[in-house]
Amino acid sequence: MTSSLMHQRALITGASSGIGKATALAFAKAGVNLALVSRSRDALQALAVEIRSFGVEVDVYPIDLAIVEQVHAQITAIADRAPIDILVNNAGMAYTGDLLTTSLADWQHVITLNLTSVFQCIQAVLPGMRARQHGTIINIASIAAQTAFPGWGAYSVSKAGLVALSKTLAVEERAHGIRVVTLYPGAVNTPLWDTETVQADFDRSRMLAPETVAQTIVYAASLPPGAVIEELTVMPSAGAL
Repeated sequence: MTSSLMHQRALITGASSGIGKATALAFAKAGVNLALVSRSRDALQALAVEIRSFGVEVDVYPIDLAIVEQVHAQITAIADRAPIDILVNNAGMAYTGDLLTTSLADWQHVITLNLTSVFQCIQAVLPGMRARQHGTIINIASIAAQTAFPGWGAYSVSKAGLVALSKTLAVEERAHGIRVVTLYPGAVNTPLWDTETVQADFDRSRMLAPETVAQTIVYAASLPPGAVIEELTVMPSAGAL
């Protein structure tokens, strides 16, 4: 399944933990060279040591995607260094709070990181993908983009916006040989649940493992060029969570 991925290069955002880290390891096992983006230099460098044991190339880039004004130039520099065949837009944040009590600053922070930074990453890699008439862009949305959960308004809106971005991108770039995949995971057991912006008491043992989501990302990327899984929903067997 993964032989078609050998020697391709994938750029993964939010790569130092959770889904991003699991996806980096899964791609490495499939022979994919990697460009990894995250805020944590130490975590990226530790992951790079592990990844190099699979015999693939890996470069790490400690970038804060929340500083959105810098993202386009930073990602363009990565794409200029070596072609990007696969872009996995995984970086993001979770946030809980009733819409009534969500501050404007919090709202804008969620939208900036979960949606606007993705838009900037996409704009940075598209010229090269168009020039080569080849590329796969995988956007990690959420089941919350489709289903409303009380207290998750800002997050849901950011992910629903990401879905609209993905759908528009897909129709605009199809003629240029670029595939766009939108992934809708249910709850995934990642460090996201430990962040200070999330107040939720879920049974994490019933959530998806990051490795399961990573497998679906690798599968979607490994399809023959003439096919695309445009939308893929991955849920815990225990339910929506």
